[in-house]
Amino acid sequence: MKKEFDFDQFRADALKAMYAGKPLTGKDGVLAPLIENLLNAALEGEMDSHLSTSERESGNRRNGHMCKQVQSSVGELTIQTPRDRESSFDPQIVQKRERILADSLADRIIGMYAIGNTTRDISDALYEQFGNRISAETISAVTDRVLPEVQSWKNRTLDAVYPIVWLDALHYKVMDDKQRPVSRAVYNVLALDKNGHKDLLGMYVSQSEGANFWLSVLTDLQSRGVHDILIACVDGLKGFPDAIESVFPKTTVQLCVIHQIRNSMKYIAHKHYKEFMHDLKTVYQAVNRDAAETALLELDNKWGEHYPIVIKSWTDNWPGLSAYFDFTPQIRRMIYTTNTVEGYHRQIRKVTKNKGIFPNDTALEKLVYLAYTRIRRKWTMPVANWGQTAQQLAIRFNDRFSIM
Repeated sequence: MKKEFDFDQFRADALKAMYAGKPLTGKDGVLAPLIENLLNAALEGEMDSHLSTSERESGNRRNGHMCKQVQSSVGELTIQTPRDRESSFDPQIVQKRERILADSLADRIIGMYAIGNTTRDISDALYEQFGNRISAETISAVTDRVLPEVQSWKNRTLDAVYPIVWLDALHYKVMDDKQRPVSRAVYNVLALDKNGHKDLLGMYVSQSEGANFWLSVLTDLQSRGVHDILIACVDGLKGFPDAIESVFPKTTVQLCVIHQIRNSMKYIAHKHYKEFMHDLKTVYQAVNRDAAETALLELDNKWGEHYPIVIKSWTDNWPGLSAYFDFTPQIRRMIYTTNTVEGYHRQIRKVTKNKGIFPNDTALEKLVYLAYTRIRRKWTMPVANWGQTAQQLAIRFNDRFSIM
C-alpha cells in the first residue's frame, strides 16, 4: 500500500535543507518530493474521474500502478501511474510514454541541440544540473517536436516577387537504411524580399546536387506562390541556368564570378599565377560590358595558347558571367557572387561541424532548420542602402518590380 505523504516532515526537511544551502530545484533540490507527490495525487484523481459509475458497472477496476522516472526542472521524479483492467485510462498530467515533464526543460534541450551540442553534451550538461542522465533516444524524441514546425515552414505561402535570390547547396554525410555513409545535399534558397530583408525561402535534402533537382526546387517555389524572380545568383553548375529559365523565363541569371575565378586558377601554373590574375582582373573588374569583352579578347590573345581550356570556359559562360554589367555598381556588388548564401552556409557549418555523420535525413534537416531559426533572429533590418537599391531595380525592371 502506498505510504501517505507526510507534509509536516517534508516541511521540516525542506527548511533544514534550505538552511544548509541546498537549492530548491535541480540536483538534490528540496522541492522534488513535493512535486512528485502532487503529480501522483493528480494521477490518482484522474483515475477516480475515469472510473465513473458506468465504467465500474461494465466491470472496469483499478489494476495496480506502473512506475517510471521522468525528468523535470526540479530533478528526476518517480511517477506511479495507476492502471485499469481495460487499459482505457489515458492520463493527461503525465502522459503515456512521456519522459520529459517540463516544457522549459524540453525547450532547453532543443536550444542546446540547435547550437550544435551532441546528445552526449546535452546529457552531461543536464546531469551536472539535475543529477540524472537523459538518454540519447529521449533527447532525439524531444528535438523531434520541431518536425511539424519544419513541415509547416516548408509549405508556407511565399511572396509573388523576389528581387534577388541566391541558390546554393551544402553537403553532408548521412547513414542510409543499410547503415552506410552516403552523401546528401541540402539545397538552400536565400532571398531578399521587396523590403530588403533576408528570407530563406526553402531548404531541401537530396542525394546529390544537380540541375534536375534544382528544377524541382524551383517548381516548388512556384507552387507556393512565387511568380517572378528578378535576379538569380548561382554557381557554375551545368544546366542550372536552363532549369531556372524553364520555370522563371524572365529571370536574369548571374553565374558566380568568384567560382569561375577559383576554377580557372586551378589550371594556371605557379609561375604565371600573379600575371594571369592581374590580367583576369581587367575582365571582371571592367567599368562596363564592352570594356570587359575587350579585356577578355586581350586575355585570349595573350594566354589562349597556354591555357585554352580556361579561356574557353570564360567564353562559353560569358553570357551568365557578364549579366551583372547591366546593373549599377551597387547592385553588381550584391549579385556578382554567391557570397551572401555562402556566408549563411558558414554560419550553419559552425553548428553542424560536430556532426561527422548524421544518423538519417530527418536528423540532418532538423539540425539545419534549428540552426536557421537562430540565424534568422539577426535578420531584423534590411540590407544596407536598400532604399536606393530598390529604386534602381524598379527602374531596371519597370512593371515587374514596384517599391510601393
